[in-house]
Amino acid sequence: MAGETLVDSAHLLVVDDDARLRALLQRFLAEQGFRVTTAADAAAARAALAAVAFDLVVLDVMMPGESGLQLVESLRREGNDVPVLMLTARGGPDDRVAGFELGADDYLPKPFDPRELALRIRTILRRVAPAPQALPTAPVQLGMRWFDAERSELRGPEGTVRLTGGEAALLIALARRAGEVLSREEIAAALGTPEAGERAVDVQVTRLRRKIEPDPREPRFLHTVRHRGYVLRPGP
Repeated sequence: MAGETLVDSAHLLVVDDDARLRALLQRFLAEQGFRVTTAADAAAARAALAAVAFDLVVLDVMMPGESGLQLVESLRREGNDVPVLMLTARGGPDDRVAGFELGADDYLPKPFDPRELALRIRTILRRVAPAPQALPTAPVQLGMRWFDAERSELRGPEGTVRLTGGEAALLIALARRAGEVLSREEIAAALGTPEAGERAVDVQVTRLRRKIEPDPREPRFLHTVRHRGYVLRPGP
């Protein structure tokens, strides 16, 4: 998905228990050039995800049985890092933060304009496959681990450490300006979620620290600068 054509032709999984909305989204997103598969609930989504490597999942939060939040939490726990855009009728800040905490990449409250959905999908797809010229030229050392921004890949003695799209985008943004303090507003803009607010940025930072820090409670690499933001200081 390095170029515009691949972004626009990505294969999406749309999961929603509302049959009418599923059909509308399938038709609209197909008209936008995407390949679209649909699922009515979490069980059907799991079956689809087991069979196909989707580029992105559009996931409703409120579904009978296993909710969208439960599904995304389970996927992340299992190591599945497919980008997830969550849809919900509950769009308050606490609800958005809950989604980000569990590993969602973006959050769109209902009702929404389908054009905004398509825009957000493309934003996420571009974010998880940044343009080569925007990437650091060499892997970044974080203790015993190395981050290869070109591949969005974090490697260490234990092998490859899985990053979600949001975690990889955050690490790329910080690595591009290693040693510089980035405000939360700058980070949110780099993640493509400027409306998510400071708490959502803090949540992504907390999640990333679990992947790169020997002790997330005493960060060695990703530091908080009080009243200013965050800074990445790579090193052995």
